[in-house]
Amino acid sequence: MMVKKRSFYEQSRPYLIAFIVLVIVIWAFSGIQFSGIKASAGQILGSIFSGLFHPDWSYVYSGHGEDLVSALIETLAIAFLGTIISSFIAVPFAFWAARTSKKFSSRSTFGKFLLTVIRVFPELVLAIMFIKAVGPGAFAGVLAMGVHSIGMMGKLFSEAIENIDRGPEEAIISAGGNRFDALSWATLPTVLPEFINFTLYRFEIAVRSASILGIVGAGGVGAPLIFALSTRSWSRVGIILIGIVVMVTAIDWLSGTIRKQLLK
Repeated sequence: MMVKKRSFYEQSRPYLIAFIVLVIVIWAFSGIQFSGIKASAGQILGSIFSGLFHPDWSYVYSGHGEDLVSALIETLAIAFLGTIISSFIAVPFAFWAARTSKKFSSRSTFGKFLLTVIRVFPELVLAIMFIKAVGPGAFAGVLAMGVHSIGMMGKLFSEAIENIDRGPEEAIISAGGNRFDALSWATLPTVLPEFINFTLYRFEIAVRSASILGIVGAGGVGAPLIFALSTRSWSRVGIILIGIVVMVTAIDWLSGTIRKQLLK
């Protein structure tokens, strides 16, 4: 059996790609100005670790709404509402952006472009914009989280729609059904588990993102964290960091468990 001889380009392509990546890495590092480590870095790091080992337990719950539990609940509420609202809004965007045939579709191209534009703006930038529009607080955080999640989940949903088996749809239409029947009895039942899976995964990410929105005034646990850092209240910083770690870990475990059950 004759083995086709590889061309010079095919042989050198891996080395060419590696060289290009190396050039990009060197260029990226050359643009960073390393000013060194501050002399107080070790002291601050030691103070943070001291706060982690000696947390301010009195801040956990006071009953006045100005405690760690209240801040964590607000953070979860921001992440949950932002994810749920965006998951519903992302569905029509996903069908708009999904390319359901091999032919070029200007509809899906524009839909994908729009979802990309929405994803361009990070949550913090959107939070600052919405704070100017609706004022500081959790509502601005929900809007920022929701708008950013539309772009992300719309992309994931559209890819799930593109990858489904078209056989059931064609069978329903061949039996006399219309497009709505195919959507109701074939497409949606097929993609719904994937939609729920992506929504839960996005909620995990949203919980982490919502934890820092308070830094710019968009509600959540980020506000007391930045205030504690500014006032060098390391015990307060320690208990807030512990609360964030516990919350994120619990949400990751719960979401992962639910997603495993869905994929069975």
